Amino acid sequence: MTFYQRMRRLVLEHGAINNSYLNRFRSGELSDEDLHEFAVEFYNFARFFPQILVAQLVNTEDEQIADELTKVLYSELGDGEARRRHELLYRDFLRSLGVDVHDAMTRSMLPSTRAYIEGMERLYSDGNHAKALGASFGLENMAITMWDHLIPGLVHLRTIRHPHMDLTYFTFHRELEQSHEEAMKHAVQVMDDGVGSTTLSFHQQEDFRLGVTAVLDYLEGFWMGLESHRPTDVGRSARHEMNAAASQ
Repeated sequence: MTFYQRMRRLVLEHGAINNSYLNRFRSGELSDEDLHEFAVEFYNFARFFPQILVAQLVNTEDEQIADELTKVLYSELGDGEARRRHELLYRDFLRSLGVDVHDAMTRSMLPSTRAYIEGMERLYSDGNHAKALGASFGLENMAITMWDHLIPGLVHLRTIRHPHMDLTYFTFHRELEQSHEEAMKHAVQVMDDGVGSTTLSFHQQEDFRLGVTAVLDYLEGFWMGLESHRPTDVGRSARHEMNAAASQ
C-alpha cells in the first residue's frame, strides 16, 4: 500500500465523515432551527477558507506542490469569474433560507466552530510543511463523502419545506471536488514513488499524518458541536414538521 493509499484510508475511516450528525443530516431529519444553525455556522468555513488556503500557499516551498494548491485556491475564487466565487454562492443559499448575510457574518461562532476555523488556519500556515500538507490532504479527501451526506438532506428539506432553497453552492462543490481531490493526490504523489515508498522521512510522514488527523479532529468537533447544540426535543420537532408537510 502506498503512502497516499494509507493516508486516504485514514481519512475515509475518520469520525469527521462517520458520525451521528452527518447520518441524521443525510436523512433530512432537521428542524428549521437545525437548518438555520447549520447554515450560519458552515458559512464561517465558506468565507474563511480562501484566506486559509493563501496562508498555506505562501508558506509552501515546493513549487510543484504550490502549483496544485494554487489550482484549489483559484477554484475557490471562481476560476476567474468573480460571480462564481464560492463564498458568494453560499450567500445565495443563505438568502434563499431568509438568513440575513450581515447577521450571519457578525453572529458569534459556536466555540466548536471557532476551534475548527482557527485550528485549520494554524495547521495550514504551519511552518512544518509536511503537517500543513497533511491537513490540506485530509480536508480535500473527506469532501466528497461530506457533500454526499449534506446534499441529499438538503434536497429532502427543499422538497418538503423549503422549495426556494438554492443549493448551487453544494452541487457546484460536489462537481468540482474530484478536481480538488486530484490536485491533492498529485501533490502527495510528488513525494510518493507509487510502490510503497516516499521521499518523506519517517518524521515527516508522522507530521503529515498528524496534520491529517488534526484537521479531521477539528472537523469532527464542528459536527459534534452542532449536534450537542440542538434542543432536547428538536428530533421530535423535526419529525412533526416533516409529517405536517407531508400531509399538506
